[in-house]
Amino acid sequence: MSKPLIPSRTLLSTFSRSLRPENSASISPKCRQFMSISQGPSRQQCPRTASKSGSRAFSSSSPRTYKTVEEQRSRYRSGPFSWKAGVLFLASGAGLIFYFRYEKARMERKRIAEAAKGVGKPKVGGEFELVDHNGKPFTEADMKGKYALVYFGFSHCPDICPEELDKMASMIDLVRSSPQNNPPLLPVFITCDPARDTPAVLKAYLSEFHPDLIGLTGTWDQIKHVCKKYRVYFSTPPDVKKGEDYLVDHSIYFYLMDPDGDFVEAIGRQHSPEAAARVIREHIGDWQKKN
Repeated sequence: MSKPLIPSRTLLSTFSRSLRPENSASISPKCRQFMSISQGPSRQQCPRTASKSGSRAFSSSSPRTYKTVEEQRSRYRSGPFSWKAGVLFLASGAGLIFYFRYEKARMERKRIAEAAKGVGKPKVGGEFELVDHNGKPFTEADMKGKYALVYFGFSHCPDICPEELDKMASMIDLVRSSPQNNPPLLPVFITCDPARDTPAVLKAYLSEFHPDLIGLTGTWDQIKHVCKKYRVYFSTPPDVKKGEDYLVDHSIYFYLMDPDGDFVEAIGRQHSPEAAARVIREHIGDWQKKN
């Protein structure tokens, strides 16, 4: 006579959980029949039907574990970002802002320089023949290969010219003290009063402001010609007698010319020496990158 099989305590516990109301809908008819008897030919497992959500009732996979509780807490406290990611994000943003600001300023300088060369625009600068403060011939070709800073004035000017020449001297020193001084800066002073500003007068006058200033003079016709080339207002009367008093009026701008002899930008009285030197350095820097 065979010995009756008695269900184990584990199996009965499984059946007890299956009899809960939330699990009763997922029990198959075969399991219901098995639960009605206390004996059977062999031990069986209750097959369960798939739930509506598509998940299995019993899963063999174990949940993700962490080595320590502190490690789990640290993960949820830091979230998907870390301080390193934040620093990298801020550095990248600052770099992009700097780059776009630099490119915007460079394109603006390029626009100003190209506008002076555009079709239909009056050309500033050109050919001329004058004499420097040492009595030597000087033409526009002597400015080629350098950035030239050209200013028009006269030695008998009571206030504006001395102020602007002081500013010009500061601009020269600021630009030359910078690494961006290649091509070098050539400062040129052209008189609007050729009757009184002889080479000797210009040499003595300009030496009071900066030793590198080059003074240019010539005949009345030559000065009028170069003023017309640079679009400078010129009101000096011709055929002035020695000792005669007269008024001289002229435009107050610094004309920045590039190494090709083309006009780049006009620097006015609103520019401080520092601002003017920065504009010149930026144009020189653009030239260095282009060439």
